[in-house]
Amino acid sequence: MSAKLDLVSASGIRRFFELIATTDGVISLGVGEPDFPTPNHISQAAIRAIENDETAYTSNYGLIELRESVARHLNRLYGIAYDPESEIIMSTGVSEGLNLATQALLDNDDEVLSPDPTYVAYMPNVVFAGGRFVTVPTKASNGFCLEAAALEAAITPATKAVLLGYPANPTGAVMDREGLEAIADVCRRHDLFVISDEIYDRLLYDGAEHTCIASLPGMKERTVLLGGFSKAYAMTGWRLGWVCAPQFITDAMMKVHQYVMMSAPTAAQFAAIEALEHGEEDARGMLAEYARRRKLVIKSCREMSLDLVEPKGAFYAFPSIVSTGLEDEEFAGRLLLEEKVAVVPGSAFGPGGRGHIRICYAQDYALLTEAMARMARFVHRYRAAVK
Repeated sequence: MSAKLDLVSASGIRRFFELIATTDGVISLGVGEPDFPTPNHISQAAIRAIENDETAYTSNYGLIELRESVARHLNRLYGIAYDPESEIIMSTGVSEGLNLATQALLDNDDEVLSPDPTYVAYMPNVVFAGGRFVTVPTKASNGFCLEAAALEAAITPATKAVLLGYPANPTGAVMDREGLEAIADVCRRHDLFVISDEIYDRLLYDGAEHTCIASLPGMKERTVLLGGFSKAYAMTGWRLGWVCAPQFITDAMMKVHQYVMMSAPTAAQFAAIEALEHGEEDARGMLAEYARRRKLVIKSCREMSLDLVEPKGAFYAFPSIVSTGLEDEEFAGRLLLEEKVAVVPGSAFGPGGRGHIRICYAQDYALLTEAMARMARFVHRYRAAVK
């Protein structure tokens, strides 16, 4: 087997959730997936496409109508202009977009800096591309946001890119504009590329605002912007995302995409056009329900006296469980076995996640209420044992 595979462990999330399949009655607060069905009018657009025999390959770049819709969408939200002909590729989910970016930008032993805690797929993609993944610690006291000084201190002559994911999985952190401008300044001064995973950009709470880093001065020409439909429109299984970048980067990514994937799923692309053109009300409705669930989780964690940085985006909470006397993997394992509630141990997201758990609140409100009650019982039991 390839020696590169020895550098990558199986997903800490997926490995843990193999246990769930063998346990009856589990309430899962683990997998980061909307519990809503895809809105019917979006699904119907795909059905019509199939009935009209729109089932062949599209352009390697994707349907031009969809790329034009993505361009309008990003311009409307962030005032950034991408040429749909040459600067947008429709990818098979943001997962493929991340792979395209790392394969196109990295040579062997190029370093990529990324905040810790970090999404589980970031490191493997860098390693598979031959690069070296270097984490930059973030602090709960700063809302798990990347600090420019810490980023700059981690740069070496081998550093080529910065990989960001905000709003963040697993912490729910959101970078404010001032903080992101400082990060952008570091990247410009050190001539670094940026890969920016902004899949959760529409999921924001309590007045938080998302800044697209590619919209900042001097950043579009060095940024690969990743986004898609999975989270905002409940379309995880449709496997469709977008990759936006200047043409010299999309030309390079296309050399990978056309041989590995050919083109993104055709019916899904017709559904995506419907989502962008007519799905705003659906997206806002789901966000309102996530906001209600978020308040429940925050309130419950406070009542359990678990230290928690209130999440400003995505649909995750990342409380510290140190006060229970349990390590995060033991906490998650015992919670599953004793109370039949599934969460993800924070260490799955890197060293900075140790002592935390990730709670996904993309779950039915009644089930979420029951899960938090079970967790409270569990926490109080172990905390009493510690005392």
